[in-house]
This record gives sequence, C-alpha cells and structure tokens, in this order.
Amino acid sequence: MSGYEIVSLAELERYPSESHGDARLLPLRRRLGLRAFGANGWTAEVGKQVVPRHREMSGNEELYVVVSGRATFEVGDETHDAPAGTLVYVQSETVRQAVAEEPDTIVLAVGGTPGEAFVVHGWDDLVVAFAEAKAGRVEEGRAIMREVVARHPDNWQNTYNFACFEARFGEPDAAFEHLRAAVDASGDARTYARDDADLNGLHEDQRWQELIG
Repeated sequence: MSGYEIVSLAELERYPSESHGDARLLPLRRRLGLRAFGANGWTAEVGKQVVPRHREMSGNEELYVVVSGRATFEVGDETHDAPAGTLVYVQSETVRQAVAEEPDTIVLAVGGTPGEAFVVHGWDDLVVAFAEAKAGRVEEGRAIMREVVARHPDNWQNTYNFACFEARFGEPDAAFEHLRAAVDASGDARTYARDDADLNGLHEDQRWQELIG
C-alpha cells in the first residue's frame, strides 16, 4: 500500500449521488475512507444552494473551500462573494448557506468537533446508498445500508432510514421490520414517519395503522 491517494473532486462528480436539497454530494470521505476528519464536496446548478442553510448543533466547526466556480455565502447576518480559492471558516452554531453563482461550482467542506475524535456517523453513506439503488444497483445500496446500521446499531435514525430505503425500493416486509425497530427505539421515528414521502407505499398496509396510526 502506497500510504497516499490522489483524487480530483471532478472525478467524484461521476460517483453515484442523490441531491441533498439543491446540492449534490461529492462523497470524498467515503471514496477515500477518511477516518480522522470529515470532508466532502458539494456542487449545484447556478442559483441553487450548494451549501444548504443550516447550523452545526453537534459542535462541528467547518471550513469551506471554493474549489471552482463562484458562490455567495451568507454567514450569520453577512453576505460574502466567494470566487474560486476563497476559504470560509464557520463556527458550530453560526447559521450558514451558499448559492452557486457560476456553472461547475464546487465547494469542499471539511469539519470536526474541537476536543473530540472524529466519528463516522454515516449520513453521507446513506446518500450514496439511495443513489446506488436509484441507479438500479439496489443490492449495492442495501449493502451500504447494512454497513451503516451495523456500525451504529443504537442509532435509530439509521434504522429508520433503512426502513425508508426498503419501502422506496420494493421490500415492504423489511421496511416494516426496520420501522418497528426505529419506533421501539424512539417515539420520534413515529412522528417523522407520518409525513415521510419515502414511506407512502406502506400506508395501505394494516401494519402501518398498527405501528404509526
């Protein structure tokens, strides 16, 4: 093993991914197997959000690097033009968002929580899993879902997302199995399920009424 790898973010645009809001994930962390810190790329059409509006309630600090194109960042109450080469550092609870202003805008996001070892929670793996299935590679996507759930068996959100995956891609029995496990683990799962379009295909099943009501 060489101990290093070189990859371009442009190459990651060919990697299966679904949109996350208006932005499309370029799954750098998964592609490289990063374990010490989180890093992913994002791209979006002109006028769309390349960084969704959010704040990091987990304590993460993030550094955004505009790799190509140009973006407009809103950080707190301020707006900043960010051409290629701009670095934007944002502390955890500060609200941030960015809009792509030119074609082929790519933003690299690197983050971590001060004083804590990096933990792979797997939200980006879930995005890739759904993308694989949407592209017709359902078993590949299912394998990723199993990997995420096995990594964090006590995380009800991952089990809930596995239910959404199975409901969306035609395995209602498995969907109900995962949904029941998520509801047993947290009442929040029942609340989310009621308005989740991914689960619409389960509504006519008697088990839905028994489980969700």
